[in-house]
Amino acid sequence: MKRTVTAEQLYRALRGRLGLSWEEGGQREACIVGDCTELETGRCLVGHLNLIHPCRIQVLDRQELQHLDSLGDNSRDDSLDMVFSSRVGMVIVAGGCEVPEDFRRRAESTATPLLCAESRGHQVIALTQFYLSRELADRVTLHGVFMEVLGVGVLIAGDNGSGKSELALELITRGHRLIADDVAEFTRTNPEMITGSCPELLQDFMEVRGLGVLNVREMFGDSAIRRTKSLGLVVSLEAMDEERLLAIDRLRGSHRTRRVLDQPIPEVTLPVAAGRNLAVLVESAVRNHILSHNGYDAAGDFIERQRREIERGAEGGRERT
Repeated sequence: MKRTVTAEQLYRALRGRLGLSWEEGGQREACIVGDCTELETGRCLVGHLNLIHPCRIQVLDRQELQHLDSLGDNSRDDSLDMVFSSRVGMVIVAGGCEVPEDFRRRAESTATPLLCAESRGHQVIALTQFYLSRELADRVTLHGVFMEVLGVGVLIAGDNGSGKSELALELITRGHRLIADDVAEFTRTNPEMITGSCPELLQDFMEVRGLGVLNVREMFGDSAIRRTKSLGLVVSLEAMDEERLLAIDRLRGSHRTRRVLDQPIPEVTLPVAAGRNLAVLVESAVRNHILSHNGYDAAGDFIERQRREIERGAEGGRERT
């Protein structure tokens, strides 16, 4: 499904932060000010007045208005014709400047949304661009519990009944933070970062078999909840028979890479078995991930230590002979 943002959505989301007021023009729900196709092609969706490469949202601050005022009548009319062309989705007069009457007339005749912002132009562009990039970014919904563990965003995945929520509850009691239970939404906010969050309907809640639905914020306080976090590690819980357990590399463990929105994310598989403290194992997996990210390889270090010991023993044997 093609993702779009309407003028009304943008206005409702940013009117408080930018001091927006709707002046003239357009059917709010029908006017599209951005879609994912434009974002994917690299087109700038928001920018200062540009008549050569017009953005979907044209922002005019005091300098742009002074430039238009300095033009002759014909040149000004030609410029406004270009500003309010069909290629533009919205015009914002920023900096608390008074909206000129000829802007109002053209906005009404072309059905172009015309807004006024109390914030300066650069602030309007920065916040609007961020909002559109987030709303139009690639996204995917994954099954699992998403948590912040030791500062790392960790998706705990596994089959139904594998104990994901019980593990998450134990991690919360150990001081870690819940982001989303059961369903997590992930968005590619920039080319190298995947950000996860919780659907609004499920925010603060988790379901544990035998206990039912729990409100984590009410039980543990605000510090037990986090709204968003970048995804750094996937921990997959799997029930394994003895044959599969024996097949796991004793030195390297069970590590692989999972692609989420075409980005490589490290994944470690933890066998689920009676008596295993999964909370401690998840914390250890995160600590090991942090060390690996910083360039340390525990298995390689251990192998190198053994190699040196073997060489030392061989040299000692030669000396005795």
